[in-house]
Amino acid sequence: MKSKTAAPARVSVSEVVWSWIGALLGIMAVAYISYNILDGTGFTIIIGSFGASAVLIYGAIKSPLAQPRNLIGGHILSAIIGVTCYKLFHNHMWFAAPLAVATAIAVMHLTRTLHPPGGATSLIAVIGGKTIHDLGYVYAIVPAGAGAVIMLIVALIVNNIPKNRSYPEYWF
Repeated sequence: MKSKTAAPARVSVSEVVWSWIGALLGIMAVAYISYNILDGTGFTIIIGSFGASAVLIYGAIKSPLAQPRNLIGGHILSAIIGVTCYKLFHNHMWFAAPLAVATAIAVMHLTRTLHPPGGATSLIAVIGGKTIHDLGYVYAIVPAGAGAVIMLIVALIVNNIPKNRSYPEYWF
C-alpha cells in the first residue's frame, strides 16, 4: 500500500543535540528539586508524564501540542480531572481510570490545551498510589503545574540559544 505522504526528513545533528540538552536539563531540574529539596516532605515534582512532555517541548518545539498554553493548561486541567475521577470513583478503579483520560482529552480539546502527556497526568492521579492520592487537588499545583512551569522555563532558555530554533510559536 502506498503512503499518502513522505516520511519526515531527518533532523540535523544540531537539532538532535539541542533536543537532548533541553530534555536533560528540563528533567534534571524537576528531578533535582524532587529528590533533593522535596524529599521527605510528602511532595514530588516529577511524574512520568513529564518524559513525554520533554519529547514535545524540547524535540518538537513547533508542534501546537508543545506550546506553553498546551503544556501548562494540559497538565493542570488533566490533573484536576484525574483527582476528581479518583475521588468520585476510587471504589471502581476500572471506571475511574478511563473516565479520567477520556474526560481530560475532551476538556483539553474544548479549552485548546491539547497536550498528549496530559492524558498520562490524569491517569497518574487515579492510579498513582497513596503518595499521589494524599495530595488531592494539590496534585494539580505540585507536581503537575509547578513541574510543567520549571520545564517550560528550561525550554524558553535552551530552545532560544541556537539561531535556528525559536520557542514558543505562540503563548495563547
